[in-house]
Amino acid sequence: MKRNALDLNALRLLQTVTETGSFTAAAQRSQRSVSAVSREIAAFERALGQRLFYRHTRAVSLTEAGRLYLDAVRPLVEQIDTATETLFSDEAEPAGVLSVNAPVAFGQRQLMALVGSFQARYRQIRVDLRLSDRFEDPVRRAHDVTFRVGQPADSALIARPLAPMRYIVAGAPSYLSQHAAPQTPTDLLAHACLRYQGDYGRQQWYWRSHADAAYTPLTVDGPLYSDDAVSLREAALAGSGLVLFPSWLIDRELAAGTLVPLLEDWQWEVTPQQRLIYMLYAERELAPPKTRAFVNHVLEQIGDPPLWDRWRSATR
Repeated sequence: MKRNALDLNALRLLQTVTETGSFTAAAQRSQRSVSAVSREIAAFERALGQRLFYRHTRAVSLTEAGRLYLDAVRPLVEQIDTATETLFSDEAEPAGVLSVNAPVAFGQRQLMALVGSFQARYRQIRVDLRLSDRFEDPVRRAHDVTFRVGQPADSALIARPLAPMRYIVAGAPSYLSQHAAPQTPTDLLAHACLRYQGDYGRQQWYWRSHADAAYTPLTVDGPLYSDDAVSLREAALAGSGLVLFPSWLIDRELAAGTLVPLLEDWQWEVTPQQRLIYMLYAERELAPPKTRAFVNHVLEQIGDPPLWDRWRSATR
């Protein structure tokens, strides 16, 4: 390959190795041998006259030259793929690989069913679902659709609000049988509160009345902190204490009565202001059919009120 030649397959492989972090993982995703991946990357490096990766025992990482090159060519590859897909797919069923990124708990709890129903509807689409609680630049990572909690940073992407983050204080019947249910927010100071602990420390609980503009912080505590929301939910179900979680994380438990909502005369958050769940994607004119189809499917399925806030109808 000449230095001025653009090898799209090699560029896509370069992106795959970067995203997966190893030749082995890239080989598995691209369904080829590790040796074939290594040879193609090495040939690409020789053609460019630059080392693109540092090789480590179990992983690889971009060199400075590799990072600069990938940042420069990634938009070009995306434009070519988008133009090709748009040109040849307008009259056909949406197809191809759809890259979706979301926070871990939201993806596991809500997106799996949406992805399943989407693929049942569009059988030619494969979904590359990436779940991570760390911030990932959707443009740099080339995600077709990204789900975010809180106001996204300014970008060329559309930020479509899906639903507000509605937090609920909840506890298991077994816990409430042993402890008087709180009647006011400050009553929580006397309760075992199970708190999420992430990269920014232990979450603070905030409350306000429906007539208030500002939230008031409440310094609760309890016997368990965790960086895994699912573990805290299981502890609450076992009667270990109360949780403050978004409705999308405990909607099934609320519907089944295994968790009981408390203090519903107040609004709750874990930040000083209410946040929304957003769906980020390219402008409609630039988005390929697979992305437009997925966005429409998500909006249709979630609805208003969102599907995870319809648990009350199941309890009546």
